[in-house]
Order: sequence, then C-alpha cells, then structure tokens
Amino acid sequence: MSEKKRLCKSKSNKFLSGCLGGLAEYLGWDPTILRIVYVTVSIFSAAFPGIILYLTLMIVMPSPDEE
Repeated sequence: MSEKKRLCKSKSNKFLSGCLGGLAEYLGWDPTILRIVYVTVSIFSAAFPGIILYLTLMIVMPSPDEE
C-alpha cells in the first residue's frame, strides 16, 4: 500500500517553523534552494508579501504526526 503524500511542517528540515522545509519535502525539492528562492523573491517584492505568506503558512500548515 502506498503512503499518501501530505503537506505538513517538516521535522528534519526545520529552520524557523518548518514551513518551507515541509513544502520542499512535499514538492521533492532541496529545502535550501527553496529557501534561497523564497527569500530572493520576497526581497524583490518589497518583503511584505513574503512575510505575510510565511506567517500564514505557520498558522495554517499542520504539524507532522507524532509517530
């Protein structure tokens, strides 16, 4: 039986809250590359939308299930 992919915060790739690490795991990308791209895009868009998006992800994304 295949395990269903689920978007949640990361346990292993946690920098601040684990949001971008969890998103990178879900997409199958390198977390460091995703963080660099996210920060670069945030800086070039006046940083405010990036901060709002990250705060929203911190609130909305579920924590990983404790096993």
